[in-house]
Amino acid sequence: MRIVVLGATSRTGLCLLAEARRRGHHIVAFTRRPGALAGVPSPAEVVHNDGRDPDTVRAALAGADAVISLLPGGGRRDPHLAAESAGVVTAAMAGAGVRRLVVVSAYPIVGVRPRVPMWILRRVLATPYADASRMEQIVSACDLDWTVARLNRLVDGPATGAITTSTGLLAKPRPHSRADTAATLLDLAEESDTARSALNISGS
Repeated sequence: MRIVVLGATSRTGLCLLAEARRRGHHIVAFTRRPGALAGVPSPAEVVHNDGRDPDTVRAALAGADAVISLLPGGGRRDPHLAAESAGVVTAAMAGAGVRRLVVVSAYPIVGVRPRVPMWILRRVLATPYADASRMEQIVSACDLDWTVARLNRLVDGPATGAITTSTGLLAKPRPHSRADTAATLLDLAEESDTARSALNISGS
């Protein structure tokens, strides 16, 4: 598959690049930090962009089978990164006829348990969570085969397969490794059974 990956040089993105290479996918990697690819297996193509330039996104989508966005919710200096990129990407995909879209979001946006930690996270990370929530709204309103993957706390370490996905709220959300997360995101991009759904992801 030819897969466009936004946020490719995040820690999870680097895990995804390695797993995609193992699976034989052709990756078009969007990043604002090309230097972060030094010393890692290079993707097939590198685009120095954050996914908000329509012309650049349209060009990258030529011949693509799927898009995976790992862009986080924006911070104080750039509070609308995820939402703005989602608007550009979904419009460009519709125009290019590329159907499959997988985007990452944050489980605490919807999570209710454990109650106090979720409340604290929403207070401390109000800006990125607001951006991620707006991104979800943009994606869920588009006419594509989209899947939202809401992540819990990410940890380093090898893939173990200890990861679960659910459309329902999680009774006891657990951390999950970036390697397992990357594999799960690629699994989602490779199929369309979860199209038009939001999945809550947890360690198992």
